[in-house]
Amino acid sequence: MAPATSQRAELARLCSSKDWSKAIRILDSLVSQSGAIQDICNRAFCYSQLELHKHVIKDCDRALQLDPARLQAYILKGHALSALGRKTDALLVWEQGYEHAQHQSADLKLLVELEELLTIAKQGNGALYETNESPMPQSESESLSNGNLAEICENQDRLSAEAELCDNTSDKSSILLKSTDKFDSRNELNSEDRESNKSDGQVNGSPDIIDKFSYNSESCNDSSDTSESCDKVFTNSGESSSDSIDVAEILRKPSSKFNFPHEKNGEARKNKKFCVARISKSKSISVDFRLSRGIAEVNEGKYAHAISIFDQILQEDPAYPEALIGRGTAHAFKRELDAAIADFSKAIQFNPSAGEAWKRRGQARAALGEFVEAIEDLTKALEFESNSADILHERGIVNFKFKEFDAAVEDLSACVQLDRDNKSAYTYLGLALSSIGEYKKAEEAHLKSLQIDRNFLEAWAHLTQFYQDLSKPTKAQECLNQMLLIDGRFARAYHLRGLLFHAMGEHRKAINDLSMGLSVDGANVECLYLRASCYHAVGQYREAVKDYDAALDLELDSMDKFVLQCLAFYQKEIALYTASKYNSEFCWFDIDGDIDPLFKEYWCKRLHPKNVCEKVYRQPPLRESLRKGKLRKQELVLTKQKAALIQAADSIGKEIQYDCPGFLPNRRQHRMAGFAAIEIAQKVSKAWRLLQTDWKYSNKNNSNLKNGKRTRRRERINMSSQNRGGAGCSTSSALETSPSHGIVDDRSSSRSMSWQDVYSIAVRWRQISEPCDPVVWVNKLSEEFNSGFGSHTPMILGQAKVVRYFPNYERTLDIAKTVIKEKSYVYSKTDQIIRLSKDEKLEEVMHASSVSDLYNVVGEDFWSATWCNSTVFEGKQLEGTRITLVKMGEHGFDFAIRTPCTPARWEDYDSRNGNGMGSTL
Repeated sequence: MAPATSQRAELARLCSSKDWSKAIRILDSLVSQSGAIQDICNRAFCYSQLELHKHVIKDCDRALQLDPARLQAYILKGHALSALGRKTDALLVWEQGYEHAQHQSADLKLLVELEELLTIAKQGNGALYETNESPMPQSESESLSNGNLAEICENQDRLSAEAELCDNTSDKSSILLKSTDKFDSRNELNSEDRESNKSDGQVNGSPDIIDKFSYNSESCNDSSDTSESCDKVFTNSGESSSDSIDVAEILRKPSSKFNFPHEKNGEARKNKKFCVARISKSKSISVDFRLSRGIAEVNEGKYAHAISIFDQILQEDPAYPEALIGRGTAHAFKRELDAAIADFSKAIQFNPSAGEAWKRRGQARAALGEFVEAIEDLTKALEFESNSADILHERGIVNFKFKEFDAAVEDLSACVQLDRDNKSAYTYLGLALSSIGEYKKAEEAHLKSLQIDRNFLEAWAHLTQFYQDLSKPTKAQECLNQMLLIDGRFARAYHLRGLLFHAMGEHRKAINDLSMGLSVDGANVECLYLRASCYHAVGQYREAVKDYDAALDLELDSMDKFVLQCLAFYQKEIALYTASKYNSEFCWFDIDGDIDPLFKEYWCKRLHPKNVCEKVYRQPPLRESLRKGKLRKQELVLTKQKAALIQAADSIGKEIQYDCPGFLPNRRQHRMAGFAAIEIAQKVSKAWRLLQTDWKYSNKNNSNLKNGKRTRRRERINMSSQNRGGAGCSTSSALETSPSHGIVDDRSSSRSMSWQDVYSIAVRWRQISEPCDPVVWVNKLSEEFNSGFGSHTPMILGQAKVVRYFPNYERTLDIAKTVIKEKSYVYSKTDQIIRLSKDEKLEEVMHASSVSDLYNVVGEDFWSATWCNSTVFEGKQLEGTRITLVKMGEHGFDFAIRTPCTPARWEDYDSRNGNGMGSTL
C-alpha cells in the first residue's frame, strides 16, 4: 500500500509541474497493477497534454469498455477525434456521452460540458481545435491559466486523500490541446482513411513512430492522419504462401527489411510521421525540440541525421526511453536490426512498462526471423494493452509466418473483434483459416477485407492465391483482372497471373505476363526464374539461358529467393543439355543416363551448387551446340496427321486429371501424358508383334537365322547416347554406352521390353513437359540412394492441412491403425521396432481419433508400412507404402505417405516386375 501511495504522491507532483511524460510512466505502472478505470482516464488526459491523440482514443476506448457510463472518457475521446480532423466521429462520441449523462446526475458539470460541446459541434463551429485555440467554450477557457490545471488537481478531495489524479469532479474543461504540426501516424495498409483505425504507434509514453516493419508482405502505413494512399510492396511467400503458398517447405527467413511502401504520390517519407513529447529536466512546459527534430528526420527518411540527434540526447541522458525508441526505429529503417533491438532492449531496461518498446523489439525480431522471441515480446506488450488490436494484429501475422496457424487464427479473430475495419487482419485471417482447411471461412475473411477496401491489392493477391490453391482458375483470373484495373503496373499481379498460366500449361501466355511484370520490376527473381523455365519448356533456349543468368546475377536478401537462384543454376544446365539434344531423335534425350548422379541429387534436394561445380563437369555453352547443328525452327504447320495425333493425345491425357481441390487442369501435361501413352502403346505393340513372329518361326525351326540378323542390325543401330562433350554428365565420351533404360525407338525395338523400358518412355515425356520439375530415376542417383531417398506426400504438415492430399487423411489414418493392429509394432525413425502389444496400447491405437492421439500412444516419431502380395512369387509379401508420423514443433505433425526407394526394395520390385512383364510379353 505504501509504494502505491508514494507513487500517487509523485504523480500529483509531476502533474503540478506538467511533466506529463513521467506522469504517464507512473500511470503505466498503476494501470498494470490495478487496472483502475480512473487511472486509465488519467493517462488519457496526460496523453492529451502531449497531443498523442490516438493514445487518448485507445485509453478512452478501454475505459468505456470497462464502464460505458464514464463521461470523462467520452469528453477526452471526442476532443482527440476532433484534433485528428474526424469531426463527425467526435460528434457521435459526445452524443453517446450526453445520452449517458442524461440518465445519471452524479456529475452535472460534465453534463453541461457535453451539452456545450454538442452545441458547438452541431453548429459546425470550425474554431474547435484550431491552432493555439482551446477546445472548450471561450467563457470557460478564459478562466484557465497554466497554473489552474495543477491547482485543480491539487484541490480535489480525492487527490489529497487517495492520491487520485483529477477524478470525475475535476474541471474537465482544463484540457488544453494544441494542434501544432501533427506527427501522429496511422498504421493503415492501403489507400483509404479508416476512420475507426486504432493501430497507431505510441504506447505507454513512447514515440508514435511508424511501426510496420515489413517481414515479407506485411501491412503498410498510412502517410499521415489524413491517410493518404500508398501502394503495397509484396514479396512471394510463399506464402503461402502462402505461403503458398506449395512445394516441400523450407523454413524461410523473411526479408530483413523495415520498408515503407512506395506511395503513389512519391511523398511517402515526407508524410510518414510520428509524435512524442517530453518535458525536459528543467521542467519547462515546452516540448523537447531536439527529440522532435530527430523524430522529424526519421519521418523524412534522414535516418543517419536522426541517429546523430538521438545520440546527442542520449549522451546527456542515457536512460531516456523515448530517445532510445526513436534511435532504434531509425536503425530499423536502415536495416540495422541488431542495433535497433539493442536500443529497444535498453528502453525496456529503463522503463519495463514501455509497451511500445516491447512491441517494436518484437517486430524487429520477426524481421530477423526470430519468431519465438518476437512472439514473446509481442505477448509482453499485450500485458500492457490487453485489448490492443494493433498488437494482436502484429502477433497474428508473426504466428502465421511461424506457421502457428491456430494461434494466428485466435489472434487475428480477436483483432477483428476489436477493430472491425482492419482489412489487413481480415486477409491474414483468411490465409490462416485456409491453412487449417477452413476454406469457407477463409473466403469470407478475404471478401470481408475487400468489402472494407475494394482497392486493397494485398487482399486481392491473397484471394487469387486462395482460388488457385483450390483449383478455381476462373475466379483466380477474375481477381487478377480486378487487381490490374486498380493498378495496371502492379508487378505482383502479372507474376501471379504468370504463375496461374504456367500451372495450367499455358507457357506462352505466362511469358507475356511475366515480361510485363519485369518491365515494372526488372530485378524480380521470381518473374525471371519462372519466365526462364517457360522459355525452356517451349524450346527458346537462348532466352531461357539469358533469364537464368540474370536470376543468378541478382543480389538477394532472403532465403526463399536464394533457393530460386540455386534452382536457376541447375535449370540452366538442364536447358543447355536439352539444347544439345534438340536436333537428335527424342529417344536420345536421356537425363537419367547422361547427367551426373550427384548433379541430379543436388537438383532434387535444392542444395547449394558449390559442391556440384567442383565435382561435376559443366554443360557446354549454347553457342557450341549451335555450331554443331543449328536449332531447327519448330514446324508450326498443323497437318491432318498432326491434328489427329494431338486430338488423340489430348483425349487420352485428360484422363490423368485429378478431380479434387489443388490440381489445376494443365493442358500441356495432359497432352504430354497422351503422347507418352501413345508411344508406350506403339512400342509394346511392336514388341508383342515381334514376339509373335519369333514364336511363329520357332515352330518352323527357322527363327535362329532371322533372330541373328535382327540382333546384328539392332546392335549396329543402337548407338551410345551422345551429349556433345558430356558437361554435367556422367560421361563426356561419345563412344561410351549410356546406362539408361529405355533407349527404345522404331529402329532399335527389341522383341521384349523390361518394365523400366516401358516406364522410361513416360519419364522422358514427363521430363520434357515441365523442366521446373526434377523427375529422375531414383536408382540413378548417388550413394544417397541407399538412405531411402524417395517420394513424400504429406496430408498434414505442421498445423497445415495440405489442400491436395488432406482428403485422404481419414482413410490413411484408418489404414495406419489397421496395419498397426495387425503387426502389433511400428518402426522408429531409426528403423528400430517399437512393440505395442503390452499395456493395452493396441486398444488405444484403435480408439485414436486423430494423429495427435496416435502419436501420444506410440510416444515418438514412427512409421508403419502396408504390404502387397507378390503375384510372381507365391506367399511372398512386398513392402508397400509407408505411413509416417513425425512431430513438428509443439503442436504440429508431419503425417505423410512415403515411398523410400532403398536398394533392397528396388531389388524386390525389379524381380517382381521383371518376371511379371516377361510373363506378359
